Amino acid sequence: MERTYTTPHEREPIVKRWPQGPRSVPLARRALREALDDWGLRDLQDAASLVLSELLTNAVRHGRVPGREIETRFVSNPVGLRIEVHDASEHRPLMALPAPDAGGGWGLPLVDTLSEKWGVCDREGPGKLVWAELTAEPDSGHS
Repeated sequence: MERTYTTPHEREPIVKRWPQGPRSVPLARRALREALDDWGLRDLQDAASLVLSELLTNAVRHGRVPGREIETRFVSNPVGLRIEVHDASEHRPLMALPAPDAGGGWGLPLVDTLSEKWGVCDREGPGKLVWAELTAEPDSGHS
């Protein structure tokens, strides 16, 4: 039996697992864009795609644990979207502003700028989850 949803934030989270490689990032972005289309949250696509790219790239680069995959969860909520990236590494990301001429290190400051809030917390099982919440425009289907 197909479930009928009365509001966008009642939709089931979309949970996917990805190999620990850079090819997972564009595949996850595509899955996110499809979810946002389905949920009527197209206005969040650009910012959400960048946030997901940064969080998932960090997990691929710094959260590798042999034999483990990385999990993403996209959750529609009453005000917008929550993105979660789960990995099995205990290494927690720290945000620091890089030097102006640095070639990298801008990922978490970008996440901080684009999201309403973000953080890192323990998860069930080994490792951590890094999350970010983005707020939709009032006319994007969330009331």
